[in-house]
Amino acid sequence: MEAIDLEQQEPLPVDRDGRRLGGEDDQPDGIRKMGCCEKFQRSVSKWMLPEDSRSKYLERANCCPPPIFIILISIAELAVFIYYAVWKPQKQWVTLDEGIWRSPLTYKPEDRQEAWRFISYMFVHAGIEHIVGNLLMQLLLGIPLELVHKGFEVGMVYLAGVLAGSLASSIFDPLSALVGASGGVYALIGGFFMNAVVNFREMIPLLGVFRILAIVIFVGTDFGFAFYRRFLSDEAGLKVSFVAHFGGIAAGMTIGYVFFSAYNKKLMKDPRFWLCIAGYVLFVVFAVLFNIFLSPAS
Repeated sequence: MEAIDLEQQEPLPVDRDGRRLGGEDDQPDGIRKMGCCEKFQRSVSKWMLPEDSRSKYLERANCCPPPIFIILISIAELAVFIYYAVWKPQKQWVTLDEGIWRSPLTYKPEDRQEAWRFISYMFVHAGIEHIVGNLLMQLLLGIPLELVHKGFEVGMVYLAGVLAGSLASSIFDPLSALVGASGGVYALIGGFFMNAVVNFREMIPLLGVFRILAIVIFVGTDFGFAFYRRFLSDEAGLKVSFVAHFGGIAAGMTIGYVFFSAYNKKLMKDPRFWLCIAGYVLFVVFAVLFNIFLSPAS
């Protein structure tokens, strides 16, 4: 009687990862046809993570929950811009003036006792080029970051940049008003930039160069516009500070870097996390005391 080799006749139905053998899922990545979602997640992992973290991300990658924080904050900022542009009719939309200066959301040095203004100024923008630049950058960078690191981490970094931006402005440019989400946007940029630099060797070299150059070009251009609006523009109304950019990027390069480099790790066990938190708290305490006792603003 002929012996029957069951292993030769019928392979195991699944491998150790739960994938069927002998089908599409058993083919190497270069041969197996990937779906659109998988291609997108793979691209996100190459942009946001060093090589040693990508496989873990791809194992559990999904769009649930979606990047809800960045999307909602962008919708809110756009809604406020449209509200003021329509509610206070403007001769043109390139630069809003009287409407935003009277807004209870705008940070103004004489109203700094209204503490919510140190955060709420992020919802108000000075014009079309101002809000379009911020929205594009925070959506292009924030959505992939939130897919990888989820909403809590991205939200904390973004808001830390917003607060650091207004507090830095109140110290180093105490007589200027402040509008725009640049502090939060620059916090995301700062965290992403530090990861791109520190993990440069683990990224695709050409992609790493492109990312760093793109950030440098954007930051240089945006700083140029902010500097122009602050010192060279003849527009009527209050002068808008640009110091929030520095505060935001400093928060991103410290707190943002720690949050975004700690993928698949416990932040509470990372000494860098506590060092950054302690430094941030000390800065906030100093800024509050400065505004109460030392600020030259009326």
